[in-house]
Amino acid sequence: MKFVGEDIFRLIPQRNPFVMVDEFETTGESTAQAALYVRTDNFFILPDGTLAETGLIEHIAQSAAALAGYQQKNRDKPRIGLIGEVKHFECLCRPETGHLIRTSIAFGFSIGNVTLVEGRCCIDGEEIAHAKLKIFMQ
Repeated sequence: MKFVGEDIFRLIPQRNPFVMVDEFETTGESTAQAALYVRTDNFFILPDGTLAETGLIEHIAQSAAALAGYQQKNRDKPRIGLIGEVKHFECLCRPETGHLIRTSIAFGFSIGNVTLVEGRCCIDGEEIAHAKLKIFMQ
C-alpha cells in the first residue's frame, strides 16, 4: 500500500514543518520504502544547502514510525516513538536540496515497547547513509 501527501499524517505523529517523509510504501510485513524530497525549507538544511546528518537520522526514524503506524489497526492516532539509541550510523554523502532520498526500512527484534530498526538511504540507487536505531514506542 502506498501513502503520499496528507495520507502520511495517518501514519506518523509529526506535523509540518517537521515532517521528514513524503512517500511511504510497504514492501513486506516488517519492511518498507520511504522517500524524502530535500527542500530548501527543511528544518535540517545547513547553510551550504545540504541536509545535516541529524536530518538523515530523523528521516530514518520517521520512516520507521510510518511502518509502525501502518502496522497499527487504528490509524486515526499514530503512536509516538522515541529514538533510544543510534548505532553504526554512517553518512557517506550529505544530500543537497533538490535530491530525492529513497530509504529502505526493516524492523528487527522487538521486545515490549522497544524495536530495532535498520535504515538505508539512497539517491539514484547509490547508498548515502545507513543506521541501526533502537526505538521506544509509547
